[in-house]
Amino acid sequence: MAINGVSPTDSVMAIRAAILQKNAALRDVAQTGGATDAAATKGVDGAKPGAFTDALKSALEQVNGLQSQAGEAAASFERGETTDIAAVMLAKQQASISFEATLQVRNKLLSAYKDIMSMPV
Repeated sequence: MAINGVSPTDSVMAIRAAILQKNAALRDVAQTGGATDAAATKGVDGAKPGAFTDALKSALEQVNGLQSQAGEAAASFERGETTDIAAVMLAKQQASISFEATLQVRNKLLSAYKDIMSMPV
């Protein structure tokens, strides 16, 4: 069954592809090492300065969208408008997993920030 015209499998595969793409981008950034002054003004690898912020913001918006879709699916099931409990549970699990992944990214960023702040200047 499809939720909002998108099958659950397609949604999971889209989330997986987005995670793999962001992972590859982070790996490329890590492999480049330190940025030069010119690269620092343009951003890493010539990207615009707010690219990381934009990527993080879009990821948070996607997580928020998945959570609202899961809430809508659950409310629809509770009202009796849909009888597909599997689709509702899948939507809830997608939202849960995306939230957990976001939480782990936040924890890693916070850890990196603490490490950087504790470095002697």
